[in-house]
Amino acid sequence: MPKRKNQSPANGKSKKRAISDDEAYKNFDEGLFESKRLAGYTKYYAESQPYKHAVINKLVDDSLLRKVREEIREHISFTPKETDIYKIHQSGDLANLDGLDDLALKRLPSLLTLRDSLYSSAFRKYLSSITGSGPLSGKKTDMAVNVYTPGCHLLCHDDVIGSRRVSWILYLLDPDKTWKAEYGGALRLYPTEHKKTSDGSEVKVPSPEFSKVIPPAWNQLSFFTVQPGESFHDVEEVYRRGIDEMEEEDGGRVRMAISGWFHIPQEGEEGYEEGLEERLAEKSSLAQLQGGKADVFDEPQSNWVENPDWEEQAKQGDNDVELTEDEIDFLIKYMNPQYLTPDTVEEVSEMFQDESSLRLAGFLSAKFSARLRKYLESKDQEAEPSLPSNPHNADAKVGIARPPHKQRYLYRQAIQPRPAVGYPENSGMTPYDELVDNLFPHPAFSKWISLVTGATLTKSNILARRFRRGLDYTLATAYEDEEPQLEVTLGITPSKGWGDEDEAAGEEEEEPKQNGNSKKGKAKAKTNGKPESEEKQQEEEEVGGYEMYMAGEDDDDTAGDEPSTSTGAGQRRKAKADPAIYKSAGDDEDDGILFSQPAAWNQLAVVLRDRGVLRFTKYVSKSAKGDRWDVCGEYGVQFGDDDDEEEGDDE
Repeated sequence: MPKRKNQSPANGKSKKRAISDDEAYKNFDEGLFESKRLAGYTKYYAESQPYKHAVINKLVDDSLLRKVREEIREHISFTPKETDIYKIHQSGDLANLDGLDDLALKRLPSLLTLRDSLYSSAFRKYLSSITGSGPLSGKKTDMAVNVYTPGCHLLCHDDVIGSRRVSWILYLLDPDKTWKAEYGGALRLYPTEHKKTSDGSEVKVPSPEFSKVIPPAWNQLSFFTVQPGESFHDVEEVYRRGIDEMEEEDGGRVRMAISGWFHIPQEGEEGYEEGLEERLAEKSSLAQLQGGKADVFDEPQSNWVENPDWEEQAKQGDNDVELTEDEIDFLIKYMNPQYLTPDTVEEVSEMFQDESSLRLAGFLSAKFSARLRKYLESKDQEAEPSLPSNPHNADAKVGIARPPHKQRYLYRQAIQPRPAVGYPENSGMTPYDELVDNLFPHPAFSKWISLVTGATLTKSNILARRFRRGLDYTLATAYEDEEPQLEVTLGITPSKGWGDEDEAAGEEEEEPKQNGNSKKGKAKAKTNGKPESEEKQQEEEEVGGYEMYMAGEDDDDTAGDEPSTSTGAGQRRKAKADPAIYKSAGDDEDDGILFSQPAAWNQLAVVLRDRGVLRFTKYVSKSAKGDRWDVCGEYGVQFGDDDDEEEGDDE
């Protein structure tokens, strides 16, 4: 449910019209306000799980709602928007409808009638009676039209912002075509568990799996009370047609809905309590702080392993560090030999010094990558996606990343520290095991990273991830430590169709490619001036899965403000910048992207991440040709003073 800021009326006068109860009754479904139906919905709401919600079918007079739908289709334009948390089509200036000029309003008489009816005294009292929420404001209206076409989605959040009290969605699907559950687009609710931290604090932790699915239907209202840390929900992706569904008459699977919030009474309204909004804000902030305590229940937890030799390595200096013959013999089993030659290492190192990031294509050797790809392609065909456990690492943590308002994917932590004696030949390890538990934790690999980055690695945390189609993602969070962190990600996604311009680079490539901090392969910005069919084709080809680093905002600029991300996602902790800007900025503008990486095969990304920099992995669409696979290494780093001295000499 995208957040909309209230706008001032265009002519300085409110165009809201307080209608009588009798007028309002005529605009709703006949019999809606009868005591029997009211009692039924109240009982439904009181007994609902995983948190209080209800569904009213046939809410509005059918003829009125059909007119509303036609007005929207004829007179309202929509803009495709995409951030880390959603991909939708949003209406223009409909935050409050009052901001429209008189000419525009004359084209939307039915929509205005619907708005006035929904926020009428009669319906507000009706909804308040069902939910037990207390009085609702008729002055502060908050609604927008959102359209989900195939590929669109909204990820998990709790809707907590400001004075919101009840969240609602009214569906305007094609009234003459039945929407099937398999089309997607359902509202899904997530249960929470009450857990206690080591200091005795009680926190709410949402499950990574939803427990209630509410498919959309024509003239259906779904609603729930907004509750900090509890009212977690998402909107299921609207799925594209399969090959066997191409002849189906499904109306294009366009999920249109009006959504919004009822707020607490404003000053001058019945039920207004001075200071209540401030108290709710404090309560929400407290819930956010308490939610921070729930971080101890996040999965996966970092498994940092100290490098016992880092201080000695730091004393050696760059000029004294080089790979030994034994280290090269080990690395050449896995890595493209070109990346081990002194000239290439020097070239890559210079590039990293200039950009603080790298993209290296064809990173793994042809022989090893061929074995790995064959194995992962077989895993991509699994009916129940999984990450295999290493036969030599029965205790390694394997699971589903959580909580869902931050992340969800399958993960496996690497064996750290790696056994000093290594693993025996014919040990039964798959190529995937070798990559995760042999190459990445190996001191020789850490030494190679040090050579190409000029950094001494003080500690490491290594994780393998699998992002399942139609399920997985990470939302934008900021890196908060004072000292920078080196992040190394090897993309090993075996399938194609991810929008990578260098997709042809694969296991047969002999010459490596250094892409540097290229924005090549980032998610395409929305097209301008292209034929509609071409835009539609491009949109259909986008399946997510790209990883993005975004510039954050200074603490001073955002203190006390709501996040600029225009979603109903509430206060996403630590995310202070709006990833949506990468969709709206032109080619000549600063779009805030620091580094981007599409789901790719055999491509290594190296990024030095500073405090405040945001990172997220975009939700993987169900229409992707395979899952997104990678192995990630995070490294604590220390740099020498050589660069500073050289800069002084140059000056």
